[in-house]
This record gives sequence, structure tokens and C-alpha cells, in this order.
Amino acid sequence: MAMAKLVLVLTFFFIQSLTTSLTLPLPATATKSFVSPIQKDRSTLQYIITAYLQTPLRQAKLLVDLGASFTWVNCDDKYFHSTTYKHIPCDYPLADLLGQPACLVNCVDPPGPNCANNSCLLSPVNPIEPIDFTRSDPIATALLDYLALPELINGSSQVGPLEKIRNFIFSCGHTSYLKGLGRGVVGLAGFGRSNISIPVQITPHFFAICLSGSKSQPGVAFFGSKGPYYFSPGIDLSSSLTYTPLIVNPVGKDSGPDNKIASPEYYIELTSVKVNNKVVQFNQSLLAITSENGFGGTTISTVAPYTKLESSIYKAVTRAFLKAAASSTYNLTKTTTKPVKPFGVCYPASDIKITKMGPVVPTIDLVLHNKDVVWKIFGSNSMVRIVKKGGVDVWCLAFVDGGASTTVRDSNWIGSPSIVIGGHQLEDNMLQFDLESKKLGFSSSILSKGTTCSNFKFSTKKI
Repeated sequence: MAMAKLVLVLTFFFIQSLTTSLTLPLPATATKSFVSPIQKDRSTLQYIITAYLQTPLRQAKLLVDLGASFTWVNCDDKYFHSTTYKHIPCDYPLADLLGQPACLVNCVDPPGPNCANNSCLLSPVNPIEPIDFTRSDPIATALLDYLALPELINGSSQVGPLEKIRNFIFSCGHTSYLKGLGRGVVGLAGFGRSNISIPVQITPHFFAICLSGSKSQPGVAFFGSKGPYYFSPGIDLSSSLTYTPLIVNPVGKDSGPDNKIASPEYYIELTSVKVNNKVVQFNQSLLAITSENGFGGTTISTVAPYTKLESSIYKAVTRAFLKAAASSTYNLTKTTTKPVKPFGVCYPASDIKITKMGPVVPTIDLVLHNKDVVWKIFGSNSMVRIVKKGGVDVWCLAFVDGGASTTVRDSNWIGSPSIVIGGHQLEDNMLQFDLESKKLGFSSSILSKGTTCSNFKFSTKKI
């Protein structure tokens, strides 16, 4: 057991805006635009953003999670030494932003980032390896402190110096919460639908991500900029975007039987899937969100390394892909060796032709709210190369079986998405989240534009 801390914790199911004599400021939303690199951790396949926190500023590598409501960092002594952090009192109006926070009324440990009387608690979530609060310190306070990111200047083409954003709200976690996260990662950056997500606290209007498929060069996140987004050699990717509505799942993971809370994840309206321009037949009702338990629909994830399909959809898509790949156009035969887990369809690398769009294989189309709005997935995003000892060298279809609709559940009654578009399918695709108009701008593969997500030019100064 991690500790025996005596605390009194009360839950606020409804917090009114109370007057207070405290002078603690409300969060300040930046009016500038910012940018930061996102690097793929090759050992974990996680996407890591670089930000700066504390006073003095200290680099923080954080897991990017499009489905998380807020940011949390490790506040144990080895990392957190800020001189400017503030706790959020339970009766302060700012607590409204936290939803339904618990309150640490009496902390008996020495005062510090994770110990203060009458302070709001904000419990972190680790999407890679769930936190076992029976073995870890369960006390995680909500803090205010400085966040700093490089400013984006001169029409979204130049990266300036670090600019501080005051009163950034985050949760104060512990080292034990970091299990399963990449080397050097000190927490999680919540990008989800929330009043206290990292994009909304920086600017409530726009953010965009472009995940790199490079083994060494980072992609990029933009905050507060609608574009232009310039990538070498002088290509503005904001002009290549197609738009589809962002929709809300009314029953998120934090819901209870009598208290539905909307999901922080970003959903899009997928209406059909095509392989080689032919519609794949499966139960279309799986693409709709069930209002009773939130099951179904399609969401976008930077935490899932590969796209996950509900079992019946997965079987239908892989059958269609195998049939199209075996046609005279491609003349591909599935490898006779056992597929490489977690994949079910692989081909000998020697049989695959390569172009600038990646392996030459049948194209997979995600048809969205309108039949003319299509997210095209070419070989660079649909296939992944696996090389292992013993002569294994194959290209595999980078989609995985997410389980049957009767078993894919986040709890006893809350359902999961039928389709989760994962990180590999997002690489070298420009995604703009328009939070004002509630729409997603997407480019499909920017390899067709003659650039990549690693072609955004950061300054030579280390950031």
C-alpha cells in the first residue's frame, strides 16, 4: 500500500459560484497562437508533446490524448519544484470548471503540491495502464501554474520564443501513475472536449495536429491558429482540408446510471466504409451512437496505435481487402506464415510495390456525413511493415479486431465506439479541430501534396 494518509474527502455534486475574499485569478486564455513538436516514441508507439511548466520553467514530455479531459503531471519531488503553483479552494468559483470535484478538506501530510486543506481534487487517468488506486497514492490535487509553449508568428510560418500562459489548470499526480508511458514522459496532455483541456485553456477556438510517420523527426501541434499551416517546401496545408461535423456522444466513460456525462472524445459521423471503391457490407447500425449507453459510432484516438474495428466490421473489411488485393490489379497473396499479432492480414514484403503513397494496395475510404466527403486511407496509412528475427519481413494491414459489440464495454453498461481511428492512420494527415464551429478539417495523406508532417520547420534553438 502506498500510504496511510488521513483525509476527509467530500464530493460536490453541484458547486455554485460563491463569493470569496481570495484573490486567486481565474484562468487566462491566451490570445496568441502557439506551436509545439509531437514526437512518436518508437518503443511504445505513443505520441509525446513537449511543453514547459512550473517556475522556473521545466520541460515536460506528455502523452497526447485526444480523449482526455485534462492534463496531469507527476508532482513527486524528483520532478516538481515550482515556486508559483496554487491550489484551487473548494469554494472558489473556478471549481465550477472542474465539473464535480472532490474536496480534500484536511490534509495531514506536510504542505506541498499534493497536500493542502480545502483544495479541489482532480483524479488522473492513465489510458495505457489504468491506475490502481489501492496501491498508489489516491490524492491528486488540482493546481494552477504557468504553462509555456513556443509562439507562432508571422502568418504561421515562424516559431518564436517561449511564451508563458498563466493559471493553467492541471492535476498533480504521482510517479506510480506513469506505468506504461514512454521513457521520460512525466504525465498526460488532455486534448479532449472539456473546459480544462490543454487546447481550450490556451485558446478556445482552434487546434490542429499533424502526427509524423518519421522515425526521428517530430510532427506538430498548433494552438489558436486556423492557418495557414506552412510545411516545407512552402505548402499551406490549411487549403487542403475537407470538413465534417464533430458530434457528441452523450454517454461518456464518467457517466453513471442516473447521471449521463458527455464523452470528452471527438466523434465523427462515419456512414460507410469502402475498399477499392466498393462499399463493405456490415451492420450499419453499429455506426450510430446509442443514446442509452453511448455504444457505437466512430472516434479519433492518439492513444490507440492502430485503428480498432468492432469484430463484425473487422471481419467484413478484411474479407473485402483480401478479395481486392487478390485481384489482377494487385495480385497479392496473403502470407502462409502465421500473421504477426495483433494483425490478421499480412503479405510478404517482397511482393509489395512501393510508391510515394506507400505500399500499393487497395485504398480504404471512410465515407463521412456526405457521400462526397471521404477520408482516403492509402497504403502508407493502411499498412505497417514488420521485420523480425528468423527472416520475418511482411507488410500487414494495420487494423485490429476491437472485439464484438456485445463485449466491447467500458463498464457494465457504458458502451465503446465501434470504430476507433488510431495513430498510424493519422500519421502524415493534417487534422484541424474547429471547436467554435464543431467541425473537423482533415486532409487525407499529405504525401500526395509532396510533404510530410515532419516537414514543419522548428527553429534551430532547442525547444
